[in-house]
Amino acid sequence: MTLSNGRRYLAIPGPTVVPDRVLAAMHRGSPDIYAGELIAMAEGVLADLRRAAATRAAVAIYVGNGHGAWEAAIANMFSRGDRALVAVTGAFGAGWANAAEGMGVAVERIDFGLRRPADPAAIAAALGADTDRKIRAVLVTHVDTATAVRNDLAAVRAAIDVAGHPALLAVDAVASLGCEALRMDDWGIDVLVAASQKGLMCPPGIGLLWLSDRARTAARDADLRTPYWEFESRADPAEFWHRFGGTPPTHHLYGLREALTMLLHEEGLEAAWARHAVLARAVWAAFDAWGRGGDIALNIAAPGDRSHAVTAARIGGGGAARLRAWCEAVAGVTLGVGIGMVEPDDPARDDFLRVAHMGHVNAHMTLGTLAVMEAGMRALDIPHGPGALDAAAEVVAGAG
Repeated sequence: MTLSNGRRYLAIPGPTVVPDRVLAAMHRGSPDIYAGELIAMAEGVLADLRRAAATRAAVAIYVGNGHGAWEAAIANMFSRGDRALVAVTGAFGAGWANAAEGMGVAVERIDFGLRRPADPAAIAAALGADTDRKIRAVLVTHVDTATAVRNDLAAVRAAIDVAGHPALLAVDAVASLGCEALRMDDWGIDVLVAASQKGLMCPPGIGLLWLSDRARTAARDADLRTPYWEFESRADPAEFWHRFGGTPPTHHLYGLREALTMLLHEEGLEAAWARHAVLARAVWAAFDAWGRGGDIALNIAAPGDRSHAVTAARIGGGGAARLRAWCEAVAGVTLGVGIGMVEPDDPARDDFLRVAHMGHVNAHMTLGTLAVMEAGMRALDIPHGPGALDAAAEVVAGAG
């Protein structure tokens, strides 16, 4: 017998659950890409993408995933031999640094480890040491999806300003857009990267790039630009299809239109941020309770440094891998694997998992996931403390 028959729940940090309304919006025949409703609809999508990032900056849509959007950002910021300062707080910060290096950028990494956010003072010191001003941009992930750490972007911007350095601030917001408070203009972000498959509640396939006026001016001299990744013709196209480097991602645009309507015009962006914060605190409360009776702990100790979109945790003795397998096979809930916490051949890789609470997710999804996890711990004899479900329910009840 299995209890997994029925609608399965994907609690991984991307791709996330796609709302039925978004799927329905995408389920249509191919539209005319030269005239008609698609063109007007796309202009509205672009306006709402600026609203989602709290910015007046220009935005470009690429057919690609977050890694593609990384390359778009790199191509429009750097010339060969330029330097980048990268704050690494997990596997995805390291990945962006590797992508820049692979494209010919000289990368200086500041590795802050796997359990704490970037230290703005260290960034200011590194910029202060760059007396010849060769560093063209500071790259930082808002939320590193591997570690679930959230970096203080306003503080990083302040550190750049304190150093009196002209470097651009480039931010990976793939895991945070739509889930966490994010204010591109207020926080002085010059380049913002995101994608469709997390807080924007769409299938993977769209990469997004916002450039401030200062970044657009700098991009004109970037010799890493190629015809496809180049930003300017997408932001100010001669023809509609030039905005996409060719054929538009037509069905993704219809899905994104519906998702943005749900996020911005029905729920409201700040309400969505608040929803994610409550669900995150419910997950943390459960893990805190479990940890009082077992080898279980959240990856990020300080609540203020944790993401509201995803939680990374450790269950020792290989408990995380065993629990993931049980939850999927027996109860129809898929939890996220740990990424980048240890070397790939280290048996301790089985000690890490992630629980997503991003995008199209509500209280019953999150509380149900926690209940399934506790059932799995009991079935597998994984030691854990009592009261986790009560603690999570109390967080949700207090927000009602």
